[in-house]
Formats: sequence, C-alpha cells, structure tokens
Amino acid sequence: MALKATTPAPDFTLPSTEGPDFTLSQTAAGKPLILYFYPKDFTRGCTKEACEFRDQFEFFRKQDIPVWGISRDSVETHHRFRQHHKLPFHLLADEQGTVASLYKATVPLLPLTLRVTYLLDKHHTIVGVYDNMFGAEKHIQQMIDTIRQGSHAADHALKL
Repeated sequence: MALKATTPAPDFTLPSTEGPDFTLSQTAAGKPLILYFYPKDFTRGCTKEACEFRDQFEFFRKQDIPVWGISRDSVETHHRFRQHHKLPFHLLADEQGTVASLYKATVPLLPLTLRVTYLLDKHHTIVGVYDNMFGAEKHIQQMIDTIRQGSHAADHALKL
C-alpha cells in the first residue's frame, strides 16, 4: 500500500543518470516534482509508462515540475533505456530497493518494485498518489489531472 497524500516524502539519495547523486532535499529543494516507481527498464508496461511521460513531458515542463523515474536497474541500464526511448527526464538507480521500500512501492518479501507515482509539492509533501500495477499510461493522466486541479484550487491547497 503506497504512502498517503499529506505524508511528508522521505528524503533519500540515489545515483542518477544526470551525473551526481540525486538527493531529494537538495537536488529538488523548494520545487514540486513527480517521482514514479516502476519495476524494470525495457519491459512492456514500463516502456509504455516512460514513453507516455516522455510524450506528455511538455505539460510537466510548463508547470516547472520535474519528473524522476526510479527502479532497481543500474545507472548504466537507465542510460541505455533513456537513450533508446529518447526520455527527456532522468532516472534514479535504487538497486537495493531501499527507497522503494521507504515509499511503500515494493512487493512484500520479493525484490520487485511496484508501479506507484507520487506528486510532491514544493515542501515535498505528497499531494498526489497513483498506485496501480496495470494501465501504466493512467499514471501520467492521473498526475496531470491532480496538477490541473491543484492549479485551479482557490485555496492553493496543493502548494505546487
């Protein structure tokens, strides 16, 4: 079961395809972002999800909301996956599944990362969650809908 909205996002550091390690509290300080966890590079569902994020990337860029994908693959595999699918966002290597565990994106007792997408506000509080192993493309639309709702909310409760 994924972490719930209004939960502070756990801080972490992971190797990144961007170069230096990514640390949530430093690399994305004061910025909203999307963290999406997925099982494995080059698999059918994960490729569909990554390519849908790619195809909708302009929406996230215009909102100034970076997208970061996280799986147990190595940085080297992530580099090949990014290049092959021309992904405009970076991927983080959680080879031991430690961060996926922090975010409740693992199958109990198995080394498998679940498909869970989180939208974090600029204070890194979770404001949107979509937890569904199937229908990978739905993750992207759910985040777009959540962002649109938040940007139109009179009280700006999402603090994006």
